[in-house]
Amino acid sequence: MSVLRSFKATDMFTFNNINLDIWTETYNVGFYLSYLSRWPDLCCVQESPNGRQMGYVIGKAEGSNTEWHGHVTAISVAPEYRRLSLARKMMTLLEMVSDNIYRGYFVDLYVRCTNNVAIELYEGLGYSVYRRVREYYGNLGVGKGGRDEEDAFDMRKPLSRDPGRRSVRTNGRDMLVSAHDVP
Repeated sequence: MSVLRSFKATDMFTFNNINLDIWTETYNVGFYLSYLSRWPDLCCVQESPNGRQMGYVIGKAEGSNTEWHGHVTAISVAPEYRRLSLARKMMTLLEMVSDNIYRGYFVDLYVRCTNNVAIELYEGLGYSVYRRVREYYGNLGVGKGGRDEEDAFDMRKPLSRDPGRRSVRTNGRDMLVSAHDVP
């Protein structure tokens, strides 16, 4: 049986089996440490019985007023552990913390418009496209298949503080914005 537990700084030494995936955005050590120090309750790891990392999610709380929300910065599951509902479990935990602890209005995330598997997963979890962000990924994709200047969908899911669902829209795929317009 696997365990969903808090992300620890030492996990950065053993998550290569997850981060080497082509769709996973990777960051420098300081980036991960800043998340762990500021939002430890929005960062978790799914671990196998033998201690191998199966997946992780890191998130944060940001915004103000009705834009106060939880944000999924990164979620990834190692290829050998996919199709086990691990991403669903990690997303559910992040949503619960964003709703109950941080009292956010919604949870959002950015996903490459070409990552159909992830988009289908998020839609199945109740997320919808809020807008398409042109060239969101800039040059982040260089070195991972050369996908630079790729568009992203900003996907959102309303939380209990937004019963009127004001944080989402039905025509999000038609709403095109520049990456420079996204905070």
